Amino acid sequence: MQTPQGEQVNKIVRALAIVGGVSLLLSPFAVGTPEYAKKESAQCVVCHTAVGKADLNEAGKYYKDHKTLDGYRDKKP
Repeated sequence: MQTPQGEQVNKIVRALAIVGGVSLLLSPFAVGTPEYAKKESAQCVVCHTAVGKADLNEAGKYYKDHKTLDGYRDKKP
């Protein structure tokens, strides 16, 4: 039988292991954004509606289809 402190430590270790595992599973999905920004020498908001949002604007949709911003023309007058 463990002491109350030992049980608490086990819970914390278990929670950290779960968070770490989930982070490792999701990290491949987050790798592309900084690479694209560096490749295009552009800030995130060039393709996204706001910083930290996954929603794409027209430039982002163009980039998603063509993998480059070359040839993209902004539709604003």
